[in-house]
Amino acid sequence: MSPLTRVQRFQGCFPDAPAFRFRQAEAALFQPGATGWGSVSVFPKAMRDSMEAKIPWMSVALHRMAESKDKETFKAVLSTEDNLLFETVLMGNAREQWTVCVSSQVGCAMRCVFCATGAMGLKRSLSSDEIVDQLRFWQSFLRASPALEARISNIVFMGMGEPLANVSSVKRAIRTWVDHTDIGPTHITVSTVGVLPVMDQLLEDKGWPPVRIAISLHSADQAEREKIVPSTVPHFLDKLADWCRRYRQILGNRRHHLTFEYTLISGVNDSGEQAETLARFIERCGKPKLNVIPLNIVAGKPFTASEQERIDRFKQVMLRQGIDVMQRRTMGQDIHAACGQLVASE
Repeated sequence: MSPLTRVQRFQGCFPDAPAFRFRQAEAALFQPGATGWGSVSVFPKAMRDSMEAKIPWMSVALHRMAESKDKETFKAVLSTEDNLLFETVLMGNAREQWTVCVSSQVGCAMRCVFCATGAMGLKRSLSSDEIVDQLRFWQSFLRASPALEARISNIVFMGMGEPLANVSSVKRAIRTWVDHTDIGPTHITVSTVGVLPVMDQLLEDKGWPPVRIAISLHSADQAEREKIVPSTVPHFLDKLADWCRRYRQILGNRRHHLTFEYTLISGVNDSGEQAETLARFIERCGKPKLNVIPLNIVAGKPFTASEQERIDRFKQVMLRQGIDVMQRRTMGQDIHAACGQLVASE
């Protein structure tokens, strides 16, 4: 069970406080000059003293930091109040600013065969505070690093865990960021392996923020996907194609496009035949964008990355069909911060 959130502790301390008081507290968390509740002058001193004693300013603490050789990627292992460890990553992006890769859970239950996080199993889901504070941690890190560009322009839920298995906390965290930072919802991407019942709910949820959705596909063949993503449900691809069409009708537009993510594993899902199968499936789904991701090696896993020549042939199949395909740049491999490599350990 997650520790109590700030709003729960605030309500426990001040049960009669009007709702705007917690909104003030939440806004203060993102003030660059604020260092703790004692520095938040909108509250009377007695309230500040009580908050200092009973409400943590940060829900996570740094356990260990790693920096890539090219100084474009930083990975932090953070500890929770109940002494669990998880990872979050800061990456340079094409805007010459920063993208934060956040985790939504400690570990993961999806068991994707190439992923280090899946091998951990699921410890627990992160609270909305623990998700929110990953961004705050990196904001503080950059303020303390004057040699680095300070602005974070994007957030991706591509760290540890399955975001839609923790959708209420993820939704709450996103709304907090949108309300209190200059990062808009179209600069936030939620990546999922495809939790279809929750995805159906999102289509009807008027409170779900208009973020971008990325679906980790990895194969457009049902039997092969079941091997790569063991949590795949029967008839997943047919159901996903139907969901994609409904998404386009209800929520889709140029700025809220869908993206499929496809990790290319040598000899597993990178053949020309599998590329053709994927292209046909993308057509069925209304032509979402496609990100192909060279496999990042995980110790103890029997998989290797596809050679670049094979990746290029795979992409050419997509391009011939008019599919918008991009090869994702690999970052942070030397500190095990790349996609599929996150695993928190002592």
